[in-house]
Amino acid sequence: MGIIKFKLSALGQSRWYEHIVRFVLGGLATVFAGAVAKWAGPSWGGLFLAFPAVFCASSTLIEKHERERKEAKHLKGGRRGQVAASVDAFGAGLGGLGMVAFALTVWLASSSNPVIALSLGLGAWTAVAVSAWNLSKSHRVCGARRRRKPLGT
Repeated sequence: MGIIKFKLSALGQSRWYEHIVRFVLGGLATVFAGAVAKWAGPSWGGLFLAFPAVFCASSTLIEKHERERKEAKHLKGGRRGQVAASVDAFGAGLGGLGMVAFALTVWLASSSNPVIALSLGLGAWTAVAVSAWNLSKSHRVCGARRRRKPLGT
């Protein structure tokens, strides 16, 4: 796993209609969560609203951009795009674990001051997401070392 970076130049790599796709899919996910909340209650609607609404659109766009970047250099980019999208999905899963920690913490602290409950929830999300990232990072490095050993040793 690489170092997490912020690249401002990446904003210029996407086209205007890709942003519209993201917003439309995110809006549809939100409308769906509202319909579930109306039908089954706010607790169920909140579960569906917690789904990363733009994940579907962003993962396909990440795959496309990585593939195009490799193909521009006259290389096969299909596998690179798939790997980039899978890393994004893995990160979304770790963020989801953090969201569970946030929700449980806010729910348990809901009888206290809302500012305190949200602050504790933010702390729980940060601790769980960062810990999960560090654990997965160390696990993947150890796993990669094991796979590199020659057979029979």
